[in-house]
Amino acid sequence: MVDDHVSVGLKRDHALVLYDWLARTSVAGRPAEFADQAEQRTLWDLESALESLLPETLQDDYPERITRARDRVRDQGA
Repeated sequence: MVDDHVSVGLKRDHALVLYDWLARTSVAGRPAEFADQAEQRTLWDLESALESLLPETLQDDYPERITRARDRVRDQGA
């Protein structure tokens, strides 16, 4: 059985940098341009951490898995 929860640890500075970028992205309605290279570095580190926790990323049926995951996460009617 696959656990439905994944936990990723972030240093407080990384979390703050990520939060700021996500907040600006939310306001803009699209990915915000990086205000500092630290934002890109934080996203790379987060991507790496998630990849190590998600064996699905290396499966042959990844495209189908991501489609199903999006369907489950998407707001109803969106």
